[in-house]
Amino acid sequence: MAETLVIETIGLHKAYNGVPALRGLDLQVPSGSICGLLGRNGAGKTTTIKLLLGMAMPTSGRALVFGLDPAAAAAGVEIRRRTGFVSDDKDLYDAMSVGGLIRFTAPFFPRWRDDLESRYLGLFELPLDRQVKALSRGMRTKLALLLALCRGAELLLLDEPTSGLDPAVTEQVLQAIVAHAAGERTTVLFSTHQIAEVDQIADRVAIVEGGRTVVAGELDALRERYRRVQLVFAAEAPEAVFDAAGIIAVQRQGRVMRILTSGGAEAVISQAQALALPPVAAEVLPVTLKEIFLETVKGE
Repeated sequence: MAETLVIETIGLHKAYNGVPALRGLDLQVPSGSICGLLGRNGAGKTTTIKLLLGMAMPTSGRALVFGLDPAAAAAGVEIRRRTGFVSDDKDLYDAMSVGGLIRFTAPFFPRWRDDLESRYLGLFELPLDRQVKALSRGMRTKLALLLALCRGAELLLLDEPTSGLDPAVTEQVLQAIVAHAAGERTTVLFSTHQIAEVDQIADRVAIVEGGRTVVAGELDALRERYRRVQLVFAAEAPEAVFDAAGIIAVQRQGRVMRILTSGGAEAVISQAQALALPPVAAEVLPVTLKEIFLETVKGE
């Protein structure tokens, strides 16, 4: 049975004053998943989220959210009605109190959940009478997250939700996202450059580099598909050329050659054994998401 896609982009391009930010980005986020949009600063993550919300228009290509085109005015309003968004800068009305901002926000969303409001006020220990401008960065993040979580959204778009937070607050925010997604069956797309966060809470990942998706899929499937083949030679490792499908990186260090592949370790070992000086030992090792990210980005 085919997965229901909440988000889909096809060949998405965006340029600002002729400078490309996205260069044909393809992305799929199934319903009910937590997807980490992983990339370095400037890779195109924030631009992607803006296009999904209809806050910017694509130069070419297509984006769909709930099957709707966010570039169309009426569809963009519907998407934003069904989506909770937390921006990277956690932009809030500084002149209001915490309680005043919540009471100001709630009437805009007919599906506002008073039960969730009470839950997150307690969990995040937000002081209702405190002025927003007096909140710490961590408190601002938790308030912005509360406003997104309580509106009854079907989709959460979170742009660097833990940026600048200390480890304790980061853990609290990540756990709240996971618990909310599971309890409310909410789909989540969060951008980050923190690999550990994707490893901790996501079930899918899309690695973005230079405005394109270079790796995407279920985390467990990626970990199963990617392997590092370690070959040991009797003498210095040869400068061999491998043409097996899926080879991402080849490293030589003394007698050892390490090959990162996504196309099957068996083909790599078979080609190695056909060399004029074949390896004396071969080992297939699992690969972490960090290794996949670093090698893929380096390759790009």
